[in-house]
Amino acid sequence: MAYSLTDINYRTVADPAGLIAEGDAQYRANVESAAEMIAEHLSVSPIVLLSGPSGSGKTTTAMKIAEALERHGVRSHYVGMDDYFNTISPETTPRTPEGEYDLESPLCLDMELMNRHFTMLSRGERIYVPKYEFSRKMRAYEPSKSIKLGQDEIVIFEGIHALNDMITDRHPEAFKLYISARSDVEFEGKVVFKRTWFRLVRRMVRDFNFRGSAPDETMGMWANVRRGEKAYISPFKEKADFRFDSSLPYELPVFNRTATELFQSVPEGIERFEELRGVLPALQLFGEIDESLVPKDSLIREFIGGGCYEY
Repeated sequence: MAYSLTDINYRTVADPAGLIAEGDAQYRANVESAAEMIAEHLSVSPIVLLSGPSGSGKTTTAMKIAEALERHGVRSHYVGMDDYFNTISPETTPRTPEGEYDLESPLCLDMELMNRHFTMLSRGERIYVPKYEFSRKMRAYEPSKSIKLGQDEIVIFEGIHALNDMITDRHPEAFKLYISARSDVEFEGKVVFKRTWFRLVRRMVRDFNFRGSAPDETMGMWANVRRGEKAYISPFKEKADFRFDSSLPYELPVFNRTATELFQSVPEGIERFEELRGVLPALQLFGEIDESLVPKDSLIREFIGGGCYEY
């Protein structure tokens, strides 16, 4: 779908609360639809695989689906697939064509252990989920949690590689979700803000707010992130039982001031700088909405902070 720049800018001034409420209502409808389908699928499999590219809001969406499932009488457990990362090793970690570690590759994950855990959970057996320490780039000795599914319980495995053939070919019965910001913004029939830019803006703001990353660092990583998406994520999205658009019509006016400052600070010469030349003037097409109007349970609180969920 596509949003209208004219409509967004008009309502940013005339009815920002209504614009926010309308966007959140559509998002909640998607969450409810996904939860209903998962609940109906429970008799087939208790495993839910949730995939999507960076900046899609996968973590918040997984939490909201879990809340919706509770209303259907289904208890949820959450597992981030990042905890199945293998310890970084010069001998075994895959590399990019430039010789750097390719941390976007599914071969960074312990697929054998993960697939074994899916089978054990489906049999009602207990698993011990590993814990990955990103600061040390290695797996911890102690597990992060243990899970044993009871009646009317499911487990949501969330990660960018959740729909990869290495998982879904061995567990085709699992329920599969794909989440991404999938809407452009148009003006007079032309795209003026691309759907991929939604995610770049989200990631730029989040990395600055919560990961201490300077804008040039995030922009410098974006090229490899996009390569990884095209190679390892997008080819598998058609496998999803439900595809979820996580874009919100009000998010760019909320992000605008902070994002503009961050993009303006990126120096010339980094990879994909030409893309930056397109994003910055496109951001300036939007007005501004004060983030204090954004509900505490909004998806974009994952990126700006001040929300009711813990990440």
